This record gives sequence, C-alpha cells and structure tokens, in this order.
Amino acid sequence: MKIIDAHFHYSKISAFYKAAELCGADYSKAGLLKEAGEHQVIGGVCMGLTETTGGGFPDLQAETPMGFDIDDMPKNFYFSAGVNPEKLTDKHLADLEDMLRRPDCAGIKLYAGYYKYYVTDKIYEPVYELAVKYDLPVSIHSGDTYSDSGLLKYSHPLAVDELACTHTDMKIVICHLGNPWVMDTAEIVYKNENVYSDLSGLLVGDHQRFGWFCGQELFLNMFRTALIFANRFDKFLYGSDWPLASMKDYIHMIKLIVPEEHHQKVFYDNALKVFTKINI
Repeated sequence: MKIIDAHFHYSKISAFYKAAELCGADYSKAGLLKEAGEHQVIGGVCMGLTETTGGGFPDLQAETPMGFDIDDMPKNFYFSAGVNPEKLTDKHLADLEDMLRRPDCAGIKLYAGYYKYYVTDKIYEPVYELAVKYDLPVSIHSGDTYSDSGLLKYSHPLAVDELACTHTDMKIVICHLGNPWVMDTAEIVYKNENVYSDLSGLLVGDHQRFGWFCGQELFLNMFRTALIFANRFDKFLYGSDWPLASMKDYIHMIKLIVPEEHHQKVFYDNALKVFTKINI
C-alpha cells in the first residue's frame, strides 16, 4: 500500500536529533529516503520549524516563515511553512506569501501551545487571509507539547472549534488528534466540515516502547473510540512525526487503530484531498 506521510520533520532542531538517536533513525536525507522506501512512503509533508540556537525550540527569535534546513527536500516531499507569531511584521508576511507561492510549499503550520497565543488571536488573521488566498490548509499543533515550556491551554483542540466557525472557507488540520483530548477533536472534526485531523504524534519513542503500548488494548481503544465516534474516516490523515518514531513502528500502530477498510483513505487519499499541491 502506498503511503503519504502528512506530518514529519526535517529541520535542525536539537530535540529531534536526540529523538532520532533514541529510536534509531538516520535523521538525514539518506535516512528519510531509506525508511520511506522500505515502507512504501512515496511522499509527505514536512512541518516547517527552525531554531536560532541549539535547544531553543520553541524559539521566539525564529523568523517567519520557518521551513526545513537539513538538506534539499526529496522528490514528492513537500512542506508547510511554520509561523512564529512573535515575527509577523509586514516583511515577515511578505516573505511568508513568497514561500506559499513555491510549488513545494503545501500549507501553513501553527505551533499553538509552544507559542503563547490562542489560534483565535487576531495576531494570526493576516496568516489566515493568506491561507484562504492560496487555498492552503493550516495545520495546528494540538494537545500535549514536546517541551515542558509549552502551555496546554493554548493547544487544547476546543479552541479550533471557534476558529473553524469564523473561518469556514479555510481548511484546518488538527495535529496529533489533539492527544490526549482525542474525543474533543473527534467532535470538532464531526461538527465542522472544514476541519480534519492528522494521526501523528500519538506515541513517540523506540521500538520497545511501541511494542509495549501496542500490546495495551486500553491505549489503542482510546483512539479507536474517537475515530468511530467521528465516523469520518475521509477526514483523518496518516502522519508519523518522524524522527520522533520510526516509520515502521508508527505505520504498524496506526494500522492497529484504523479499521482495514479505511486504510486507503487514511494512509493516502485524504492527504491528496487536503494538501492539494501534492502531485505524485
């Protein structure tokens, strides 16, 4: 089965290198292509992110737009331009618009919780205007943060409900199923036609950790229940959060969570519907 990874990373973030070492990933172009090739991942969307100093994420000094900065992006792989709300001057917005015009830029990424603004804050309005202008989805970090400096009140998925209601012409992707608030995310996806969710980041770590959690039916059922409640398998997208987990382990876990009859949509078709710039 061909797979599109709708949420992975490809930036010089020190925490990602540490995570890659833990799970045995080669965090490089060669490593990405090797893992992708072994598991039929034929394309994907990198979430743009940069830091100005090692260990600085979330970095208040990172310039908008944030892209990828390891190597050139492999063929059939795209990225979403990251936004630092502390850096949204007219020049930053002009630079963001220039990046959105690139054929390899498939969307916009907000890091709610890492940056201390609700997604409904007016500071983001110029960003949303650009998203609508170029018909690009806005992916929003939601749920737990990969940093203890994050504030969960800003990353709770319920904030997306208001945003969806006031921006009905904008496609929104709730990242990580809003984990652990997965039932809240399921309701938002069910209620709002313009809201989708990726399934990245539900678990991070090495093969042993994945083996233990994938043997816990209560853990898996938490996500299964949310997906069944929403009953919109046309609106959930596979994502791995690589290199925070190996592609092999993550694909296996999502196959345990998503009913087999919906694998084609979740692992491939839905990404093409949301990230319309993808041309594979």
